[in-house]
Amino acid sequence: QLQASGGGLVQAGGSLRLSCVASGFTFEDYVLGWFRQAPGKEREPVSCISVDDGNTVYAASVKGRFTISSDNAKNTIYLQMDTLESEDTAVYYCAADPDPAIVCTKYAVDPHWGQGTEVTVSS
Repeated sequence: QLQASGGGLVQAGGSLRLSCVASGFTFEDYVLGWFRQAPGKEREPVSCISVDDGNTVYAASVKGRFTISSDNAKNTIYLQMDTLESEDTAVYYCAADPDPAIVCTKYAVDPHWGQGTEVTVSS
């Protein structure tokens, strides 16, 4: 189970931190990450982290502005989002799978999803 939180309304240039608490599986055996879906658009990968070694991947559109991290003791990942832009407005979904390709890229197979948390950036 993946429980996401932290979304909200923020002005452009502001920051938000999303959290995702995982349960029901061995945290260190999985790659976790974030996808987002903007209105009228397809769901897209944003960032992922391999919690056993800390390797991270970012979409080009968020690189340098977003930071993904994990707290393995709390079975939680975070997405620190800085310098937010109106284009970041979307529902953000936490995702998990043992296969990094499924969580870090737009793959033919869906990862395990959590419920979404809505992020709205006003310009």
